[in-house]
Amino acid sequence: MLPTVAIVGRPNVGKSTLFNRLVGKKLALVDDQPGVTRDRREGQAHLLGLDFTIIDTAGYEDEDPQSLPGRMRLQTQAAVENCDVALFLVDARAGVTPLDEEIARWLREGDAPVVLVANKAEGKASEGGVMEAFGLGLGEPIPFSAEHGQGLADLFQALLPHLEREDEEGADAEDDSEADIESAPLKLAIVGRPNAGKSTLINRLLGENRLLTGPEAGITRDSIAVDWSWTSREGVERPVRLIDTAGMRKRAKVQDKLEKLAVSDGLNAVNFAEVVVLLLDATRGLEAQDLRIADKVLEEGRALVIALNKWDTVENGSALYQGIKQALSDGLAQVRGVPIMTVSAATGKGLDDLIHVAFETRTAWSQRISTGILNRWFERALEANPPPAPGGKRIKLRYITQNKTRPPTFVLFGTRLDELPESYRRYLVNGIRKELGFGAVPVRLTLRSAKNPFGK
Repeated sequence: MLPTVAIVGRPNVGKSTLFNRLVGKKLALVDDQPGVTRDRREGQAHLLGLDFTIIDTAGYEDEDPQSLPGRMRLQTQAAVENCDVALFLVDARAGVTPLDEEIARWLREGDAPVVLVANKAEGKASEGGVMEAFGLGLGEPIPFSAEHGQGLADLFQALLPHLEREDEEGADAEDDSEADIESAPLKLAIVGRPNAGKSTLINRLLGENRLLTGPEAGITRDSIAVDWSWTSREGVERPVRLIDTAGMRKRAKVQDKLEKLAVSDGLNAVNFAEVVVLLLDATRGLEAQDLRIADKVLEEGRALVIALNKWDTVENGSALYQGIKQALSDGLAQVRGVPIMTVSAATGKGLDDLIHVAFETRTAWSQRISTGILNRWFERALEANPPPAPGGKRIKLRYITQNKTRPPTFVLFGTRLDELPESYRRYLVNGIRKELGFGAVPVRLTLRSAKNPFGK
């Protein structure tokens, strides 16, 4: 069950407009005349990573309980009694009215936490109303504009302490969807230069000559998907969709039209995959083209695993492994610690470990961190290493939220973010990977500054 937030206030202060803003759809009717909303309307709201049920209520009026406005008021009271937090809207342009004061007294007597929102606060004409709202005894009002979407960041910060516990419980509820992901077939693409042994590896996994192989380079043209079942170490059968792709040579060497189409098809297979295994021919070491392929995989946001094939034929393997590991660390600086596995497609050595690591990598690639846990880590990261102050003016980082998975994508909110050094951004991304369990999967971090309506 998601936490619930009830919007209350006198008629025509913008409750339904705020409701529509938070659910992202025009579900509630909105009009200039008061009293349009009569029943409680519920919707699923999403505010910068916070998920909750939002309840739009009728305008609170002091009427006889048997009258229609009185019965509407009873519906509003029931919504507040059962909510986790109440959003009390006042009209900043009109200022505080006697009915606002009566609603504030009623809310103060109740048990529900209250967040005071001064709506219609765009423009200087609203400043007096915002100041008047302090007198309602419900804490600092949030200047807001439901119509224009101004003040969402402040509303997030005000709701977070009240919904944080429920948000983490919501993250537990989300485990159901994560469980669905775990039981779904792992989409695993095998990519690499020609003749690295991609088709041979898949045939070994399948236990049959399903794909055409041979000493000639470039046999595979189409990306071939084969469904297979892998038995884990615990004896659990897990479905896998193996995707064989054409060898990817350096672009300048690709002249044949069919080869161009095959490489293009292989790149499309990368987009379709969840985890991509870059298969290297260990006897040839690491080449520049391997780094280009790896970079393309990470650019597409796929989880990457490196596999060194033909390891059974390698001499002085320890020195070769360390050399390739260092070269990958230097060449893929944006994602350090990519898993490197040693395998032999010819003998099957190391293939079971490869699939095991691929499943683990998908789990990290698919996980979502609750907003509460994420922002507690964020506060620790800022304390350990505060952002710089170019020109003596501090860059203010306000909060962070995860808005996507697969790949994990985060949005950082603050002011003067255009001056945040790339080194500090890398510090945050590396902290997310290391401390929140994302490992070496690609993590995306976008910066977003609040718009200042008076900036011009």
